[in-house]
Amino acid sequence: MMIATICRPVRSPWEEPMDRCFRFFPCLADPGRRSSLCLKLCLVTIHLIYAGVLFLFDGDLIERTKKEPWYTALYLLLFVVTLIQYFATSLSSPGYVLEAMLTVNERSAANRKAPETSKNGSYVISTEGNLIARNGSGSYSSSWSKLVADLYPFSIRTWTCTYCNMEQPPRAKHCHDCDKCVLQFDHHCVWLGNCIGQGNHCKFWWYLFEETALCLWTGVLYISYLKAHITRVWWQDAIMIILLITLLVCLVFLLLLLLFHSYLILTNQTTFELVRRRRIHYLRGIPERVHPFSRGVRRNLYNFCCTRSTIYGVEPLPTPEEIEEKSRPYTCLDAVTCRCC
Repeated sequence: MMIATICRPVRSPWEEPMDRCFRFFPCLADPGRRSSLCLKLCLVTIHLIYAGVLFLFDGDLIERTKKEPWYTALYLLLFVVTLIQYFATSLSSPGYVLEAMLTVNERSAANRKAPETSKNGSYVISTEGNLIARNGSGSYSSSWSKLVADLYPFSIRTWTCTYCNMEQPPRAKHCHDCDKCVLQFDHHCVWLGNCIGQGNHCKFWWYLFEETALCLWTGVLYISYLKAHITRVWWQDAIMIILLITLLVCLVFLLLLLLFHSYLILTNQTTFELVRRRRIHYLRGIPERVHPFSRGVRRNLYNFCCTRSTIYGVEPLPTPEEIEEKSRPYTCLDAVTCRCC
């Protein structure tokens, strides 16, 4: 008994409180989710530090708030909306292939009547179980395998994920961080702790836009303070200058990221397709200046902004005729007829 007591491993004083914490908050037991929560807490803390230091040091801003409360109210409104948009994007579903597959199989088993047809030749899958549609013959796919097979009309086989063994539609990819296949996979955002895909790409763009606007407005307030109080209290000026330099670096990064994703939206591309174009089997042999899934700027914007997050669209591979048409150089007549739109 004494030997067993002596040989028993010594528990750290932190282990028992951590076990209790994991018991009440199971999500903290997962190292990946714990790291994501820490990053989210860090980002919120950074936002609070920038706003808190500004209101703590800048007495002129307080006086302006008393005279023009709408100015500070708008700034605080943008601050709160940005954080809400951040968490809304972080908690939203990127559109997992598993969700689409279960919807298709359940819907096909429950209802065998022919659905409505879409206008662009692609299947439309509603996670609310509303409709599954295809243009042309109005043929009905009773299973996910049949639907995916129809999306590869010029391929001798469909593409199956080697990790989760699921049949992937075009533009889908397996995310190793989430361990799931994502429709129109763009990238996995570490700061959000979530994938960016077809289901939340629009939310992600709006978050970038709001974050960029907030950083720009905060930078203007910091510069205004330094112009008026640059020689008063040196340690306050040093803190403000360090925070301002960091803020400007973040602003440049956010602005470039916002412009980059705006370009992807206008051309109906994803970050993964742009970066790994030569490695993606359905993009090999297509000229780099050709965007095979683009339907024009107006249609791309409409599909991106006006499609509900509960409805996912899976697009078939473009035909050789469509690729040839999109490869044709633009002429003056195309500019008049707005071919790019």
